[in-house]
Amino acid sequence: MKVEKQTLPPQHQDHQPGIESRMNPRPDFMPRFRGSSRLRDKVALVTGGDSGIGRAVAVAMAREGARIALLYLEEKGDAQETADAITLEGSQVELFVGDIGSEQFCREAVAQAVARFGRIDILVNNAGEQHAVKDLDELTEERITRTFRTNVFSMFFLAKAVVPHMPPGSAIINTTSITAYRGHTQLIDYSATKGAIVTLTRSLSQLLAPRGIRVNAVAPGPIWTPLIPASFDAKKVSTHGGDTPLGRPGQPNEVASSFVFLASDDASYMTGQVLHPNGGEMVGS
Repeated sequence: MKVEKQTLPPQHQDHQPGIESRMNPRPDFMPRFRGSSRLRDKVALVTGGDSGIGRAVAVAMAREGARIALLYLEEKGDAQETADAITLEGSQVELFVGDIGSEQFCREAVAQAVARFGRIDILVNNAGEQHAVKDLDELTEERITRTFRTNVFSMFFLAKAVVPHMPPGSAIINTTSITAYRGHTQLIDYSATKGAIVTLTRSLSQLLAPRGIRVNAVAPGPIWTPLIPASFDAKKVSTHGGDTPLGRPGQPNEVASSFVFLASDDASYMTGQVLHPNGGEMVGS
């Protein structure tokens, strides 16, 4: 049976990182599994947790028993919706609003999360930004620096702040992308940051292994998140994910399970690795 390519309603948002509540259809973020206490008594700090993959990861980890420190840039309505979903899972959540491109904010958010919850066992470096360009001249110094500051520098800032509070058995999980492996003609600087994240993951995994801290990454393919309508024109959005072997974009909750697995003891012998929920495209590891 041939897989039918799935299309989306054409739509566009003028401001990044995008608002999930304005998307049509709304992304599917609720976990598709029953909780089994795999993360009971753990504390997870999730960046970009207001929407998209971050929202799905935060709610999925809450279902498994984790308490959540949720960092977001400015999307107050989306963040509160995520917090409400976490609360409905019977967990606790604390919201922190600010720019993870600032090392000072990262240090302050981590300090407040530790003061609130007493520890951090899981760091999910998920937040990111991307800007489509048609020519190299559009990649200004300011744009390139900003993309790297949000997508890569923040991971250094947060790792530095979080690791001293992490007990053995803790986990860091970084969001990279399929673009790290195949590139993207319009997302030049974004793709470069995602390649850097793969190498950062491997390097940190070796550095932190003696402390019993595992570091892994997830490289999603085309997922239906607010970044998509906030990055591309309406026509391109309508075909998002249609070129995958499965013929459709993935949903955030189809990615979140990879993060839950890597955060849990089920992945106790995995570090320096990348998981690929990407709709069937074969890429290098």
